[in-house]
Amino acid sequence: MLEHLSEQPKDKILALMAAYREDPRDTKVDLGVGVYKDASGNTPVMRAVKEAERRLVKEQTSKAYTGLAGDPAFSNAMIDLVLDDTVARNRIAAVATPGGTGAIRQALELIKLAAPKATVWLSDPTWPNHPSILKYLGMKTRSYRYFNNETRSVDYIGMLTDLAAVMPGDIVLLHGCCHNPTGANLTLPQWDGLIKLLQERSVTPFIDIAYQGFGDGLEKDAAATRKVAAAFDNVLIAASCSKNFGIYRERTGVLMAIAKNESVRDVAQQNLAFLNRQNFSFPPDHGARIVTTILTDPELRADWEAELEEVRLSMLDLRTQLAGELRRLSNSDRFDFLAEHRGMFSRLGTSPEKVEKLRADHGIYMVGDSRMNIAGLNADTIPVLAQAIIDAGI
Repeated sequence: MLEHLSEQPKDKILALMAAYREDPRDTKVDLGVGVYKDASGNTPVMRAVKEAERRLVKEQTSKAYTGLAGDPAFSNAMIDLVLDDTVARNRIAAVATPGGTGAIRQALELIKLAAPKATVWLSDPTWPNHPSILKYLGMKTRSYRYFNNETRSVDYIGMLTDLAAVMPGDIVLLHGCCHNPTGANLTLPQWDGLIKLLQERSVTPFIDIAYQGFGDGLEKDAAATRKVAAAFDNVLIAASCSKNFGIYRERTGVLMAIAKNESVRDVAQQNLAFLNRQNFSFPPDHGARIVTTILTDPELRADWEAELEEVRLSMLDLRTQLAGELRRLSNSDRFDFLAEHRGMFSRLGTSPEKVEKLRADHGIYMVGDSRMNIAGLNADTIPVLAQAIIDAGI
């Protein structure tokens, strides 16, 4: 049997990580892996997470299974965080999932059950797992323009032009904040225009929100998702706890499905539980317990929010420093977009050949489409990267 398997394409980011590890240069810089790093290059465990885990070890009396949907307290805490009181609770079905990726997979499985003929529209570019999972599931996809490589900003006109072709019942996948891989975000007035178009076309929005708190703060980063949630009868939302709680390896996510009314919500909840059962039975619980403990304890939540704000501001500071150094070296403002982007990533908008030149000549590792992890920088490596960008003729 196994001899009939064919080789699968290598994951480009994992291959990049391997090449970085094998590079003997002391000056090499890793801007590929999508994890937050502090000034020392570490991905620390947040203070509130450590305290929540300490409490769990002391107080938890059982490791028995949770329900198929996970602990309801976790879903409720995440609904509060992402949506606040935007939508009536009796319209929201929710299940815990293995990370944000698990939430996306379950959402796509739900779409296959509810609307098997629907086309799922993706931004160009988008996170590589989106098209990869869709292809594996055999679902129809199309793309809409999103990023202008010349201006390094959102191609809003192109986006609306392409999305004018969506059909009623189609699904449009949107990034709630801190767009991956570009770092370029819609303004709130632009979101209003997009919502109006999608309402006119009778589509279902599907929001991937993986970086709440990394851009402009917890509330502002949730604003667009809340606008969408309030405007449609049906909305799917996949939320990840990996970044803003720093619990990457705990695989903690949640899928929310907003329904028109309570009776439809009940059926959606049954289907979400069914899909969990088919794919992994009961979702992982440790990370969910950590998140729930933090979000429901005022002292822990305050400490978590304070540390998350430190992380956010440190990334903004790195952006400002890099943009300033490039302005100095280039004697132009063409890199100012780096200070305007939000979240962990920015896209330089250059060719794979120049990205390879950065790696070969300077030991700068970033994804071939020129996505770089801003959080991988520090005060010492910013001048190195800036000079390399200028030397590569970007």
